[in-house]
Amino acid sequence: MSDFKQLSRSVGGSTVFVTGAASGMGRATALVFAAEGANVAVTDHAADGALAVAGEITASGGSARAWTLDVANRDDIGAVVGDVASHFGGLDIVVNNAGYTHLNQSMLTVSEEEFDRVFAVNVKSIYLMAKHAVPRLKAGGGGAILNIGSTAGIRPRPGLAWYNASKGAVNLVTKSMAVELAPDRIRVNAIAPVAGETPLLARFLGEDTPERREAFRATVPWGRLSIPEDVANAALFLVADESDMITGTVLQVDGGRCI
Repeated sequence: MSDFKQLSRSVGGSTVFVTGAASGMGRATALVFAAEGANVAVTDHAADGALAVAGEITASGGSARAWTLDVANRDDIGAVVGDVASHFGGLDIVVNNAGYTHLNQSMLTVSEEEFDRVFAVNVKSIYLMAKHAVPRLKAGGGGAILNIGSTAGIRPRPGLAWYNASKGAVNLVTKSMAVELAPDRIRVNAIAPVAGETPLLARFLGEDTPERREAFRATVPWGRLSIPEDVANAALFLVADESDMITGTVLQVDGGRCI
């Protein structure tokens, strides 16, 4: 985090809304922003996990509060966005981090229910968040939205067809949002991480064995899978005021996987 101390003046005091913040990349992102002086809305469908992360932040002297949130439910998002803005006095940054995947398997054996859940959590959630958060960002004079896409939407892996498709949608909608919202001074970027040490890894693998982990790792030129802090540090850079000229970018945090 020391590499990013220069950014504290541009995110300190901002209100940051992070989805899927109870674990993995979301948790790391919430912690990094809190360490830089932001007010952090820690949201997740796992209530206990969200409370634990918010407690971790406040115990360290930071500013955070937890909310239980189903990102695929429009009523949930509308209520929580309003409550966050009321509690912290506004909204400046949204990190659409929550994600879901079907198990690694043939595209033909994924159930319709699993398909619907993948697209609801990974894609529809961004639509619902935009409907409720963008008007508040506009009212505040602008802000930043960061979507967590994936290298799966750039260089897809077999066995994850519908997840790959959902992340391709995230990567592309980021660019569409960036163009449309630029006149409102709202920057929109995405991060495309390679598979990493998150709760979804076992589902990506299909079966979490040393052999399957090594097969995934072997596709990354840098020689390792990602860790949550890789994404959190990139997130901090992309939403900071010092990145004012960067919008519509899908930043590959992938150790060279997509080359």
